[in-house]
Amino acid sequence: MTSDSARRAQLLTHSLSTGESTLVFESTDRHFEAPNWTPDGERLIINSEGLLFAVPVDGGDWTPIDLGEVPGVNNDHVLSPDGDTVYVSANDGHLYAVPLVGGAPRRVSNEHDAPFRYFLHGISPDGTTLAYVGVEPYQGKEFGRASIFTIPAAGGPDTRVTDFPAPSDGPEFSPDGSWIYFNSEYAAQTPGHAQLFRMRPDGSDLEQLTDDERVNWFPHPSPDGQVLLYLSYPPGVQGHPADKDVILRSMSPSGGPCTDVVAFFGGQGTINVNSWAPDSDRFAYVAYS
Repeated sequence: MTSDSARRAQLLTHSLSTGESTLVFESTDRHFEAPNWTPDGERLIINSEGLLFAVPVDGGDWTPIDLGEVPGVNNDHVLSPDGDTVYVSANDGHLYAVPLVGGAPRRVSNEHDAPFRYFLHGISPDGTTLAYVGVEPYQGKEFGRASIFTIPAAGGPDTRVTDFPAPSDGPEFSPDGSWIYFNSEYAAQTPGHAQLFRMRPDGSDLEQLTDDERVNWFPHPSPDGQVLLYLSYPPGVQGHPADKDVILRSMSPSGGPCTDVVAFFGGQGTINVNSWAPDSDRFAYVAYS
C-alpha cells in the first residue's frame, strides 16, 4: 500500500492484563505496517515503503535496517528465535534472510518453472523451518491458488503442507512446534469466509478452531502457548483489506469461546505477522484513521 497523507498510522502496544493500549509512534506522513517484537523485548520491527525499521518500544526514532540488495519488502517478515536474523518477503516474490544489524542478504527461496510467489509468516521454535504461503497458477489464473508450504531456513526444497483449492494464509508455528496455525476458506460456504484452523506440520490432524459469521485471519499464538490472538473482520469481507472496522480477539489455542480484546480501524498491515512480546502479556499492532 502506498503512503496516504490523509491517513494517520499509529503503532501501539496492548497489555492483556491491564486492558490498556499504549501509543508508541504515530505518523500522517508515512504508512507503516506489521510489527514484530524483538526477543529482547526492546524494539519493534516494522515495514514502510519497501524498507524495514526498528522502533524502540518506549518510543523514539526509527532506525533503518540495512537490507543490502533485497528489492524492497512487504509486510510479511519474521524474526529468528535468537533475534539475530530477520526473514523477509521481497517484492520480487522471494524470501531472504538478513542480519538484523544489517548486512548482505541470503536468498532462501527457490526458482520455479511456473509463476510462484512466497509470502512468509512463521518460523519454527528451533529456527530451522519457515512456514509461508505459496501463490501459484490455478484454473487459468497466473496466481489463482494460495497454499501453505514450508522450507528450511537454511535453504532447501519446498514442502507443500495444504493441498486443497481453498485459499489459505497466515501459517504460524505453535511455540512447541507441534502445530501450524493458519486461516483458510477450507470450510467456507461463501467466498471470502475465512476461519481459523490448525494442523500438524506435515498437514495431518486438521482442526477448525473458529466457526462464526465474522471473517477471521492471522492467528498468532503467544510465546507461552496459552493464548491465540487473531484479526477478525466484519461478515462479508473478502481477503484481508485495509480500512475496515476490525477486532483483535483472543481464544485458547485449542479453540473454544473468544474474547474481544480491542476494536479499531485497521486491517491489512495491522497484525499480519506475530507481534507478541516475550512476556506473553503484551502485543503490538497498527491502527489507522
